[in-house]
Amino acid sequence: MNQPYDYIEKKIPAKPDFIGVIRLTLSGIASRMGFSYDEIEDLKIATSEACTNAVQHAYREGEKGEVKISFGLFNDRLEVMVSDSGKSCDFDQVRQGLGPYENGQNVEFLREGGLGLYLIETLMDEVKIHQHEGVTVFMTKFLEGEQVEMDAKTLST
Repeated sequence: MNQPYDYIEKKIPAKPDFIGVIRLTLSGIASRMGFSYDEIEDLKIATSEACTNAVQHAYREGEKGEVKISFGLFNDRLEVMVSDSGKSCDFDQVRQGLGPYENGQNVEFLREGGLGLYLIETLMDEVKIHQHEGVTVFMTKFLEGEQVEMDAKTLST
């Protein structure tokens, strides 16, 4: 089934104060879908990182902007899209500046936004990035076991 059975969209001002609202929304959505506690934490961290990158890099100092977060709820997965319409961000440059996460570091002590794209790609099953009139980060997290079944179908065809 390609169409999500539910679709939720939120827009927040491009300010760090509102990222917590998205984390709470995501937590409620993922919990209802049956994701485990650890998977919900992974989703929240990855989505927070995408939102933080948009808030910090999309708009110039003093420029008002917003970040749009969309959730596609499918039977086997959750798709999260974070997009901005800022023109001041050279995403490739931002990505190059992000270092890898060190295993010995405690996530709680790292500032929000400090782990960046590396962490997003590590925590999510699929990540796609599109840059045109802003940046869109498209992330997919499969419900446990669904990714294995999907990979098996792909290999058998």
